[in-house]
Amino acid sequence: MLKAENLHATLDKEIYLDDVSFTVEPGRIYVVMGRTGAGKTSLMRAVAGLLTLDSGQLSFDGEPMTDTPVWKRDIAMVYQQFINYPNKTVRGNIEFPLRKAGMKGDELRNRVDTYLHKVGLTEFADRKPGQLSGGQQQRVAMARSLARHSRILMLDEPLMNLDFKLREQLREEFLSLFAGENQSVTLYATTEIGEAMMLGYELMVMHEGRVLQSGPPSEVFERPKNLQVAQIVNDPPMSVLRARVEDGDIILASGLRLPRPSHLSGLGEGTYDFGIRAMDLVPTGADGLAESTTISFVEVSGSETVLYLSAEAGDLVVMIEGIHDYRAGDTLRVALRSERFFAFDPSGDLLFAPAVEVR
Repeated sequence: MLKAENLHATLDKEIYLDDVSFTVEPGRIYVVMGRTGAGKTSLMRAVAGLLTLDSGQLSFDGEPMTDTPVWKRDIAMVYQQFINYPNKTVRGNIEFPLRKAGMKGDELRNRVDTYLHKVGLTEFADRKPGQLSGGQQQRVAMARSLARHSRILMLDEPLMNLDFKLREQLREEFLSLFAGENQSVTLYATTEIGEAMMLGYELMVMHEGRVLQSGPPSEVFERPKNLQVAQIVNDPPMSVLRARVEDGDIILASGLRLPRPSHLSGLGEGTYDFGIRAMDLVPTGADGLAESTTISFVEVSGSETVLYLSAEAGDLVVMIEGIHDYRAGDTLRVALRSERFFAFDPSGDLLFAPAVEVR
């Protein structure tokens, strides 16, 4: 078990880690999620001994490791970039750290063969990395790290530089790679909530060097601690509208009155921030409880269309399945499903979340 207590690290007066604490057990994937610059890589560098701590303690199975030299920490890392030895074959890349550790003979050959098979590179064993695709090169790096059976395995956004289709494929393969025999303490950094939901046993959301919330991915996604977490774990970003509760209704800045749903019955009269996810906003041509908007920007993402809208009530982001011919400047009415509202107090803390909906 890896335990971090109150880690604090600065460099040239810039805070890299700010009072970070966590516990990671072996055999499961713990996902560290945050935007670029959130502190994910700094956290991994601190665990590896590559970032000097100003204060705080690291331990493994109760043994202090804060002052343990890098080479004694028994850590394997996989990075965004495909870091392989270009002059060695695929087999040679996987063998190299094992030979350095003294492994040889049948044990070495069997270990390498096992991981060549696991990552689907058996037939490429005698090729050099430069003869492989980007996805195959990342598999080599993954196999080399997994084959070491290190006590700590860290993966720093390993799929970031791959195309969308390949990322999806490798995510699924990761689950089988880690199933069963992986007994390492595993930290996996990502900016993507889809990756976190698919791979993570536990999710740590980071921002500006701090851990904002930890817990099972589904719990963090469905009950974000505050607006900051809600924005980080939603892609496209959650729309946030300031509105007042009055006479049992939710009244938007545009004057549109929405019924207050049962999960918000505990809200007293006053002003709140209401968040709603992009997939819960519905374009409509019909009259009724809908907000009139103007399209500012259209983004086609995979098989979905994302619309960025401006309205009197506030800015909205809508995600619709399929490819649609919307244009910037078009007007669009959007139905606001108040039963899907998250309610936050003026300081941004979550007050109420909608019931979990099977999508």
